[in-house]
Amino acid sequence: MRRSSSLRVTPTAASNSSRGKKQASEESAPERASHTVAACRRASRFLRAIGVELRLAWAEIARRRRRSGVALGAVAFGVVALMLFSGFIEWIFWAMREGTIRAGMGHIQVVRHGYLTKGIADPFSYLLPEKSEELAMIETLAEVQVVAPRLMFSGLISKGERTTFFQGEGVRPEKEGVLATSISCSQGSSSLVPDGQELLVGQGLADTLNVRVGDKVVLLINTPRGGVNGAEARVVGICGTMIKAYDDVFVRMPMSLAHRLVRVKGSTNWLVLLKNTETTATVANRIRGSLPETKFDVVPWTALADFYTKTVALFSKQLGFLKLIIAITVVLVILNSLTIAVAERTAEIGTAMALGASPRVILRRFLVEGLVLAAVGSAVGVFVGYLAAGMISRIGIPMPPPPGAARGYVGEILVTAPLALEAVIIAAISCLIAAVLPAVRASRLSVVNALRSGR
Repeated sequence: MRRSSSLRVTPTAASNSSRGKKQASEESAPERASHTVAACRRASRFLRAIGVELRLAWAEIARRRRRSGVALGAVAFGVVALMLFSGFIEWIFWAMREGTIRAGMGHIQVVRHGYLTKGIADPFSYLLPEKSEELAMIETLAEVQVVAPRLMFSGLISKGERTTFFQGEGVRPEKEGVLATSISCSQGSSSLVPDGQELLVGQGLADTLNVRVGDKVVLLINTPRGGVNGAEARVVGICGTMIKAYDDVFVRMPMSLAHRLVRVKGSTNWLVLLKNTETTATVANRIRGSLPETKFDVVPWTALADFYTKTVALFSKQLGFLKLIIAITVVLVILNSLTIAVAERTAEIGTAMALGASPRVILRRFLVEGLVLAAVGSAVGVFVGYLAAGMISRIGIPMPPPPGAARGYVGEILVTAPLALEAVIIAAISCLIAAVLPAVRASRLSVVNALRSGR
């Protein structure tokens, strides 16, 4: 009987508990609604107050035109300087990146496992096949524009009594048109016939041998089996790149001539050219995941372009220091402007406090004024910055050859949306920092002393 009684009591207790929870939830619902309404009212009051502060800040800027003009000019100048200098550095990075990729490196290189560490001394032990499933798979990727096999080797080149070292490259001419676009020929043409006995010679190497277009040279190399092989070929182009050390040694020839000269089949690396440089890491990981790790190494161009990565690190630090200097300049100008504004408006601040304005309201008023200066100055600076960047890029910036380069170049200014946004953010933060000290001083003024200053 006790057991049955307990069984009858348990549902009752459970129903009472559920009823209590339901009542509690019903009672808390109006409270939650009231909290929501109160939060909405506070947000509405805050937005209305900000709207009032914005109108007052704009009126104050318009009233004191000379002082406001100096402050707005400083902000606009800072934004323009940041955009132009950052845009110039961005263009240098872009030109170096694309020049390195288009000079024959490609976005990604696929080689035999161990080629980069041991293949320099014995490249023919790490040859890739001419045709394979792996090569076909890479060519079918949507992000890939072309896959160009290369056969790298070295030997001696001579004309008459002059002989020197050369670094040879066997290429597929039909695939080099979109890959090696940064190679320009001062004499002759950069196009090769697939089955011809033709060469492209670097400018420095041509000067060493005193070679001209149409001359014939003799190539001599050691074959993988220890023998010696030679061939005679005609120079059809004398070309150059941005890298002088490369121009002093490179010789480019059709793959068929390279195979006959070296007496091997295949290539030492596959150069993968992508449609978009930004997808390099993604495509490299995809190719790396599709190929056996024990047979292939997939190397992005950033791992091979040591000069580029170090140049980017150096210029980035210099750019960061310049941004700091411009930010400090903007802070000092805005700080001076708002400090004078506090001194000139001391009586107004005292009157506002006497009428009930709290120190928080006074503090917010000057902070908003600093942000309005930042917004207007940044808008002017962005407009002038884009206009100046376009005009300067159209005219061009003649630049001398950089260290290790064979020729100079004409620079431009590449202003992107992230660079413009970064300049605006730096200007806004600088103005906000500059407005803090005058705003704090204004909010701490004594009402009596502030009113007396107006007499």
